[in-house]
Amino acid sequence: MRAPALTPDTSTHLRAALVELLYRQSGSILLANLVIPWPVAYVMREVVPVGLLIGWIGATYLLTGARLLLSRRYFARADGEAEATNWARRFTVLSILSSLLWGALGWFGFEPTQPHLIAFVCIVLTGLSGGAVPSLSAYPPAYIGLLIAMHLPFALRCLMQEGSIYSVYALFQLFLIGAYLFCCRVTYRTLKETVALRFENLALVRGLERERDRATAADKAKTRFLAAASHDLRQPVHALALFAATLGTLARRGAVGSHEASGIADKLDAAIGSLGGLLNGLIDVSQLDAGLVPVRRQPVHLGRMLADLQEVFAPQARQRGIDLRAVPGDAWGDSDPELLRRILDNLLSNALRHAPDSRVLIGSRRRGEAIEILVVDTGPGIPQEQHQAVFEEFTQLGNPERDREQGLGLGLAIVRRLGALLEHPIGLRSTAGKGSTFSVRIPRIDPPASGLAPARAQAFPPGLRIMVLDDDPQVLDANVSLLTAWGHEAIAGTDVEELCRRHAKVGAGRVDLIIADYRLKAGLTGSEAVERLAEKLGYRARALIVTGDTMPERLRELNATGYRVLHKPVAPDALQAAIRQSGSGHAAD
Repeated sequence: MRAPALTPDTSTHLRAALVELLYRQSGSILLANLVIPWPVAYVMREVVPVGLLIGWIGATYLLTGARLLLSRRYFARADGEAEATNWARRFTVLSILSSLLWGALGWFGFEPTQPHLIAFVCIVLTGLSGGAVPSLSAYPPAYIGLLIAMHLPFALRCLMQEGSIYSVYALFQLFLIGAYLFCCRVTYRTLKETVALRFENLALVRGLERERDRATAADKAKTRFLAAASHDLRQPVHALALFAATLGTLARRGAVGSHEASGIADKLDAAIGSLGGLLNGLIDVSQLDAGLVPVRRQPVHLGRMLADLQEVFAPQARQRGIDLRAVPGDAWGDSDPELLRRILDNLLSNALRHAPDSRVLIGSRRRGEAIEILVVDTGPGIPQEQHQAVFEEFTQLGNPERDREQGLGLGLAIVRRLGALLEHPIGLRSTAGKGSTFSVRIPRIDPPASGLAPARAQAFPPGLRIMVLDDDPQVLDANVSLLTAWGHEAIAGTDVEELCRRHAKVGAGRVDLIIADYRLKAGLTGSEAVERLAEKLGYRARALIVTGDTMPERLRELNATGYRVLHKPVAPDALQAAIRQSGSGHAAD
């Protein structure tokens, strides 16, 4: 069995664990050193002077006491794993000294005239060294030192004598030493592999615990997310139902004036905008999590961007009694201007929303090879323990009733994801009661040689022939009404066959655009329906896929189709812009 691959850190832990085994398993050797000397002295009393035996026993006890004291100090240590090798060396020194005392028995107990005593000494030495294999194999140098110290004196006495019996003793010792060394090697490898596997299992357990904690946190976040989203979705839907009921009641009375109808329409539009804002925020989060937001880096004139932001947010700031100032500067940075603008939009919106009747400053400063963009407010601030929480979805500090004017709690979650996508570190410095400073750090670059060419505005295309495919009749009718009002020819159907029949009925003219819902009847997807239409038409028309899905996996699947994707609810302006872009060219044959 091969030991698992070890990192330097794991190797340190492994060495320390083996040294601990060395100390823990040495108890049997220490007990033998306390007990065995007495019967040995009793057997050897006739050929060895009693005084020498008593001195030998006393020295053995002293060394055993020293080893016990060392073990006690080891288990009471506070130096951790770094000193494991030094503790093993101390153990080895005392072990070798103790083995030398047993080896001395093989010297002074070697009496040629008493062959039975020589055999007895040989048995004692080989028995002690064999019994030490399990105890000392955790640190092979200690066991090798024991073998040499314990057997060398007896082997030398055998070599100094004449007679074949002594050669047999020497060979017997040599073979046993070889066998013991082999056993020590096998035991060491087994111990090492066992300990390494134990650490591997502990690492796996810790990994599983981390995954369990992460899953638990994700489950709690999902519950919080769904609860908040459910509440925020119900509010505008409830308002829509009330406004629709009001309009219906007035219509039944036949007393709907233009001014009254316009007011209700404005309120309906506001409720729809609120609903769309929430769903668009969810879509932004899902797209970022799915990795579907492309990054298009280019030189960005930060001074111009900050000045534009001040101009855009000035009316909102005046309405909330906020003194909004910008320090534009003249720095250039390397970023995606659209995504960077979204980060700063969210940070400024957050500051204006949560710091009424205060001062807000947006500016930039150089930080080495980077530019740090700052959004500073003198509002209520954020407690230190909430600095991480504010970047989570649906987190709104100081808004337990989820006041709609305080937003949806998605802005900073989107900022965090966009910052990670762009590799722009997002910072927060804030103290409760002392305002907040959010920062975005981007790479600084030199101004480009020439300015970037402004984008050309696209003219709205003339009336197009548009196929609309959706299995929901209400949505289908709404699309046809809107497209017709914009001057397009809309051909609608709930499935491919119906759509083709209606197309043939109106003359089978060339189709400029297909707008298809992603989830259709019988498990058909919008992209599959577009492919079927291409087969029936004999050419490929441009297509827009409309979906209400926000799962990252589904968004990746949609992105892989290559079609332009619109997310429900689709704002009329967004649909109009998509049609304009699709209608600016010709359908691909």
